[in-house]
Amino acid sequence: MNEAGKISDTMNRMAAIVLKAGREKSVKQHHPWIFSGAVANVYGNPKAGETVDVLTTNGSWLGRAAFNPFSNIRARLWTWDETETIDTTFFKRRLSRAIGSRRGLYPEGDCLALRLVYAESDGIPGLIVDRYADWLVVQFLTAGVEHWRDVVIDTLVELTGIRNIYERSDVDTRKLEGLKERSGPLTGQVSPEFVGIEENGLHFLVDVRHGQKTGFYLDQRLNRQRVRALASGRRVLNCFCYTGAFTVCAVKGGAVLVHSVDSSAEALEIARQNLALNGGLNSQVSWQEGDVFQVLRQLRDRNETFDMIILDPPKFAPTTSQVEKAARGYKDINLLGFKLLNPGGLLVTFSCSGGVSLELFQKIVADAALDAGASAQIVEHLWQAPDHPVALNFPEAAYLKGLVCRKL
Repeated sequence: MNEAGKISDTMNRMAAIVLKAGREKSVKQHHPWIFSGAVANVYGNPKAGETVDVLTTNGSWLGRAAFNPFSNIRARLWTWDETETIDTTFFKRRLSRAIGSRRGLYPEGDCLALRLVYAESDGIPGLIVDRYADWLVVQFLTAGVEHWRDVVIDTLVELTGIRNIYERSDVDTRKLEGLKERSGPLTGQVSPEFVGIEENGLHFLVDVRHGQKTGFYLDQRLNRQRVRALASGRRVLNCFCYTGAFTVCAVKGGAVLVHSVDSSAEALEIARQNLALNGGLNSQVSWQEGDVFQVLRQLRDRNETFDMIILDPPKFAPTTSQVEKAARGYKDINLLGFKLLNPGGLLVTFSCSGGVSLELFQKIVADAALDAGASAQIVEHLWQAPDHPVALNFPEAAYLKGLVCRKL
């Protein structure tokens, strides 16, 4: 069959996109994204979220994807198996695999707060599912999963037995997909003001309706444990503290003082409640509402010093186009952190910006130390928790990187 015949045959079966010559390499390597610049032609008039076959210029079949004419990522691969149909059974199979892979990941009594589905890494681009006790919080971030939302919701209830599902698709990435932001209950009960969870023997309140991300930073689970192990006897400064999870861990780890800073009065109030839930009364704990950049300068001007400083800022660079601006922000806070750190003290510093690589982040921190006149060593690298796995064919899933630096 000639090229035109192959394409015509595929078009008779379903809509298709044809890639430009030489642009099929990443698809063959099973990277799930196809950018608009790689697409030569679109056949069958597919609408946003609908399934298309992906073909080479000679009509060879490459994969099956969710199409989106409004996004720079024009298609996201569902499968590279030509026998696999994208239907209810497909989603049940993928969701079952994702949820099943989390079983045994954490101790049995400590597995009711975790990420059950992590988008591309679990073979379902754009879908996030987090569990908080008897609640699931979901994000539909792409046109493909938006198209299948009812199937996804029904399947989640079937597989988990959890009927309380709340949607938090109120994020900017929806706009890039041509989708409106959405938030609210999907099934089950009306969400309470807070959902209580337990993590590593500690208790936290999660605001699933209004909190950052889906309400809690599940990706920092192991890093909170590490802070707890390192905090004994130290004076700790926790910046961008949000609802105080690192604060609670530092207190429970034996810190003698913890000063926590965040710009949100609402988050600080929840942080106070989280500390009270865990009986954190043996340390000197203080809270400060304010812009962290300004507070760090105020502390420097007052000659304050600490033995551990935690810098866990929000995402400074949502896209690669914002990396330069983000780098300035990361350097600023880390420079001030080194100035406030006592010799022998630990700087626990993070970036959750996917556009900032580990190599770039390490260089930024190194430049910050140099400008602060400090000598320091990296003693540990920190990563996202294992319920946020990184598919080998999708390295972009590795967004959280952290360094534990010791000032000499």
